[in-house]
Amino acid sequence: MAPTTETLTAERILEATEEVLRRHGPAKATVVDVARALGVSHGSVYRHFRTKAALREAVTKRWLDRTTGELSGIVAAEGDPEARLRDWLSALFAAKRRKAGEDPELFATYRVLTGDTGTAVGEHITDLTAQLARIIRSGVEAGSFDTTDPEASARAVFHATGRFHDPLYATEWERPGVEGEFEAVVELVVRGLHS
Repeated sequence: MAPTTETLTAERILEATEEVLRRHGPAKATVVDVARALGVSHGSVYRHFRTKAALREAVTKRWLDRTTGELSGIVAAEGDPEARLRDWLSALFAAKRRKAGEDPELFATYRVLTGDTGTAVGEHITDLTAQLARIIRSGVEAGSFDTTDPEASARAVFHATGRFHDPLYATEWERPGVEGEFEAVVELVVRGLHS
């Protein structure tokens, strides 16, 4: 193992972990594999992440946070709340489809990792529904949406559109006609929020 000349950071470890997971999958990837990819001892990795489970949780969170980050610009934008809601749902569907289609090995790995015990998935869903609630609340304030509980409505919208962002449905995302089905669900959801 050649010594590394770069400073070992949590970010470098997470990048290497993604590569190791892509190559070996979650069942065979080890902290030793990550350390070897970085040219450091496994003890160096453990100084940043105390356990293999903590490392897996961190890499899962990092992956999920990318999606949340992509959507945050839509939430913060000015303009018509209905258009922002449609854009947000479309962007979420597109992000999940892109991850499944462009990197199927890593996507399959993350499906396994998100099923592990941990808080990353729950926090991700909380973040996403909070983003939806902000959009819906702005629609209520603008007089275009009619709901007394934007948070409950956000959870309902999230669950109603689950087929288009829950990784369990990934095999359906490339089926012919799925875009039309998505648009029909979004139209129904938006009409249900109108006053």
